[in-house]
Amino acid sequence: MTENATETSEAAEVTPAELAPVELTPAELTAEQEDVLEALRDVVDPELGINVVDLGLVYGVDVDAERIATIDMTLTSAACPLTDVIEDQAREALDGLVSDFRINWVWMPPWGPESITEDGREQLRALGFNI
Repeated sequence: MTENATETSEAAEVTPAELAPVELTPAELTAEQEDVLEALRDVVDPELGINVVDLGLVYGVDVDAERIATIDMTLTSAACPLTDVIEDQAREALDGLVSDFRINWVWMPPWGPESITEDGREQLRALGFNI
């Protein structure tokens, strides 16, 4: 896999409807997108110990004809210093699945606990979080 490029999107003017949590519905995903999401379940948020998909941090996945994945992802906080750790884990998880990838760090809509999947909520409850 080649070196990935990381981008940060500037916040644009957003309508209230766009602030709703993003839901990745399996019926709307291609097989390649589903495979990338499944692989990203091996990427664990270092602070919470839950994978980035179940935490609701992955907002979108696109895989182009050259098998380059673009992942729209956020963090629980814009000040989180762990982007390098997450990118390294993603590189390992996606190795052999795609030819390359890039993470497009986005901040709109802002992440909130409502984005956590039911599996993520169960995992957090098992760790003692009240969610």
